[in-house]
Amino acid sequence: MANLTSSFLTSPQLHLRRRPNLCQSTKAPLQSVRATSSTSDPLLLRAAKGETVPRPPAWMMRQAGRYMQSYKELAIKHPSFRERSETVDLIVEITLQPWKAFKPDGVILFSDILTPLPAIGVPFDISDSKGPVIHDPIQSEKCIERLRPIDFDKVSFVGESLRILRNEISNEATLLGFVGAPWTIGTYIIEGGSTSTYKNIKSMCYTAPHILKALLSHLTEAISEYIIYQVRSGAQCIQIFDSWGGQLPPHVWEKWSKPYIKQIVSEVKKDCPDVPLVLYINGNGGLLERMVDTGVDVIGLDWTVDMADGRRRLGSKIGIQGNVDPALLFSPLPALTEDIHRVVKAAGPRGHILNLGHGVLVGTPEEAVAHFFDVTRTLRYESLFEGFKLEPELAPVS
Repeated sequence: MANLTSSFLTSPQLHLRRRPNLCQSTKAPLQSVRATSSTSDPLLLRAAKGETVPRPPAWMMRQAGRYMQSYKELAIKHPSFRERSETVDLIVEITLQPWKAFKPDGVILFSDILTPLPAIGVPFDISDSKGPVIHDPIQSEKCIERLRPIDFDKVSFVGESLRILRNEISNEATLLGFVGAPWTIGTYIIEGGSTSTYKNIKSMCYTAPHILKALLSHLTEAISEYIIYQVRSGAQCIQIFDSWGGQLPPHVWEKWSKPYIKQIVSEVKKDCPDVPLVLYINGNGGLLERMVDTGVDVIGLDWTVDMADGRRRLGSKIGIQGNVDPALLFSPLPALTEDIHRVVKAAGPRGHILNLGHGVLVGTPEEAVAHFFDVTRTLRYESLFEGFKLEPELAPVS
C-alpha cells in the first residue's frame, strides 16, 4: 500500500507503526483463499461471480434485527447492542433468525461497521439516544499517534461466529461478511459519532488534508486485513458499505473515498482473488459510473436509482444489486410482487442480486419479508427473458 501510506508512515509528525504481516496477526489458516467455480456453490455466490443462474438470488440489508419479534424478545434479555454484536452465541443466534424464518439466499453476519474500531485503538460506545459515540475524536496530528495495527484478538468473536455460521448453513446459502469504507468509518471517528452535516471531516479535506490522509490510509490497511480475516473465517462474499460516500460531491468522492476503496479491493484480491466484493453507497445516483473501476464485482443501487437506468449506466460486465424500496414492504403484497418483477426484469438475467435499496425498516411486517423471498423463489429467467438458456456445466479440466 506504499502509494497511499508511505509518505505518511515516514513523516516524523504523523508516524504510524507498520503493520505486521497479516499471516502473523491471525489464527486463521495461512493459505490464500482460492474458490473454484462450481454449480455446487450457493446461488448468490455464483451470481456474484457473474455465472449464469436460473433466477436472481435474494437477501436484505439489515436482514437480522429490530423488525423481527424473535430479535426484540432477545434484546429484552440482552439490552446492550455491543453485547449482542460482540458475543458469539448471540451473534450466531441473531444471524440465523431470518435464515430459519425466511431462507434467504444470503446470510449476512450480525455485526456493525464500527465493530473493529477498538481493535485499532479507537474505543466507542453506543448510546440509546445518540447512537455511536466516540469520546476522543481524531482531529489533530497527536490523535493519529493513538492508532495501531488491527489486533485480531479483539475481534476474535467475529471469526469464531463466521466459522460456526459457515458450518450451520453449509452450502444452502452464501455467508456474507461486511466492512465500512475508510471515508465512512473516518466520518464517525472525526465527527465523534453520527452527523447530519459532516462539517468537520469535509472541512478537514482543506484545512488538514495531511491528517485526513493519514487516518484514511491507516483505515484502508486495517479494513483490508479485516476483510481477509473474515474470508479466512468463512465469509464467502463481502459487502463494503460507503454509507456516507453519497454525501460527497462526485469529484470529492473521487479524491477522498474512491482511491482508498480501490486500494482495499486490490489488497484483498491478492489474497482472495475469487471472493466477490460488493460496494454499496447510499445516495449513489451521481457516482455510478465512477464506481465501476474500483475493481469490485457487484455494485449495489439504492432505491432512488431506476434499475433500468442503473444497468444501462453500469453496463453488463459488472454485477448489480438491489433495489426494491424498503417502504414497499409496508404496501399491499401484490404491489410488492409487481415491483420485484419490475426490478428483476430491468436488471437483466445475469449478474443480479435482488435486495432492497437500503436496510429493512423498523416495523416492517415479517409477512412482507417472507413474501419477498417467496416471490423470488418462484422466478425463473427462462420465463422472464425470451431466449435465455442456462449454460451447461463444464467438465473440469484434467
